[in-house]
Amino acid sequence: MPKFMDVHHNMKGITREQLLQAHQDDLAIEGEEGVHFESAWADPDSGVVYCLSEAPSAEAVQRIHERTGHRADEVHAVPLQV
Repeated sequence: MPKFMDVHHNMKGITREQLLQAHQDDLAIEGEEGVHFESAWADPDSGVVYCLSEAPSAEAVQRIHERTGHRADEVHAVPLQV
């Protein structure tokens, strides 16, 4: 299944607990779109959050994020990994 890295901006000050809750919200409904969110990272100082997932499409990733209230600003395919 293809991998995707999505990016959220403007989340300055996000806490570990808030990141964990957002990730858990995604996990709760990810199967409805055939998505699996693997990991999430955040830089509270810059307000940037990154999520790595496997999904059938970038649109499926975005639909999950929209439904959980944190639309991604960017969704990038990750075709190569080492």
